[in-house]
Amino acid sequence: MDPDAVKSTLSNLAFGNVMAAAARDYQKEIVAKDKAQAASASHDEVDLDELLDDPELEKLHAERIAALKKEVEKREVLKRQGHGEYREITEGDFLGEVTGSEKVICHFYHREFYRCKIMDKHLKALAPVYLGTKFIKLDAENAPFFVTKLGIKTLPCVILFKKGIAVDRLIGFQDLGGKDDFSTRSLENILKMKGIIDEKKKDEDDEDDETDMSMNRSIRSSTAQDSDSD
Repeated sequence: MDPDAVKSTLSNLAFGNVMAAAARDYQKEIVAKDKAQAASASHDEVDLDELLDDPELEKLHAERIAALKKEVEKREVLKRQGHGEYREITEGDFLGEVTGSEKVICHFYHREFYRCKIMDKHLKALAPVYLGTKFIKLDAENAPFFVTKLGIKTLPCVILFKKGIAVDRLIGFQDLGGKDDFSTRSLENILKMKGIIDEKKKDEDDEDDETDMSMNRSIRSSTAQDSDSD
């Protein structure tokens, strides 16, 4: 036999064995990978089933749903009571409004007074933020009985009621630095300090001082200045 022919045959056999071995290894790798994926999928399904049937998770979910439902119902009740907006009332409505909610802020104002209009702007901005407190205003000229009864002599006068009782008041801008360009945040902080509005949640954004100043400039540019009433 030709030595070269024998050598070529052996070489071809060796190459064939190598390719066969490589093919087997590749096939094993594919099979192993498929098994691993199948096992992982099976494991995930089992874990999910276990979570869905977990009584503790079901309890937490039920409690969360109940809390959300209660909060929605509470907000709806407050809105029906006039919370969430800054509203004008009449003298005939006054007693029902201040006794109908736990916390009430009532602004006694005069339509022509510049400072009353400034106070209006800030209270209007705060009313939808602090749903737990009712924000209302009453024209002092049309409410002589309560103006006398509450001893109101200077406007604007913001009276704070808790459970129908007048517990505190803001007379003019005395508590706000005596200046017309105070910020909504300044009024907000005063009302918090007096306990008539609650602390906001951390995820609620405070109003920007820069926005307050812009709003105040707008008020000054669109309103003629008047004196407070004594």
